[in-house]
Amino acid sequence: MALLNIDDDPWVLEYESCEKLQRDIMEQLMARQKESRSTEPYARLSANIRIRLKQYHNEVNQLKEKMDRSIGSRSITYDEVERRGQQIELLRSRGVKMDKLYNEVSTAIRDTRTDLLGATSSGWNFDDDDMLDNQATSVDQIRIQKQRMMKDQEEGLDNLSKIIARQKNIAETISSEVDLHNDIIDDLGEHMERTDARVNMETRNVTVIDRKDKSCVYWVIIILLFISIIAVATI
Repeated sequence: MALLNIDDDPWVLEYESCEKLQRDIMEQLMARQKESRSTEPYARLSANIRIRLKQYHNEVNQLKEKMDRSIGSRSITYDEVERRGQQIELLRSRGVKMDKLYNEVSTAIRDTRTDLLGATSSGWNFDDDDMLDNQATSVDQIRIQKQRMMKDQEEGLDNLSKIIARQKNIAETISSEVDLHNDIIDDLGEHMERTDARVNMETRNVTVIDRKDKSCVYWVIIILLFISIIAVATI
């Protein structure tokens, strides 16, 4: 009977989803470097990257929490705990590098602006974070995030459907094996009943033969006694 593969573990599927998100963020970081800092595509990419970085850190934290719960329930081995712990540390390290890359570019923008305009405390001074916040709330950005969420949900449903299909196949296999075992038990019971009937019949036959043997001995003794009586009488 086939066992459920560990690759179908929801934790593993979420880990792979987190890795995919990390690759998407890196691709956007690389794409942002090709854009001019004063253009709208650059600002849109920055806003999208910042939101996805928050999502990435949240997913990594969720992976850590689920692993801790698995440790408490003892549903995974010690070696698997070690392996997953190393994977989470690797994801966190990548997250730190992406944060650093994102913040270095933002810091470079602020430094360049300060060099050009000088430090000011005027109320009209807007920083890049405010610009990114305003950009993040744009209709296009909301639409992009909604599409991303819908895509993630569809991927999650597909993965869940595969797991359920695997479990259904396992249940059908178990059911078939149980039915086969029941048929074997029924055949064995019928065979035992027939054997028991034959044993009883042979026992009765042996009893009858034994009785016949004893009767034969009695008749031989009677005949011998009768012959002896006649022999004595004739003398």
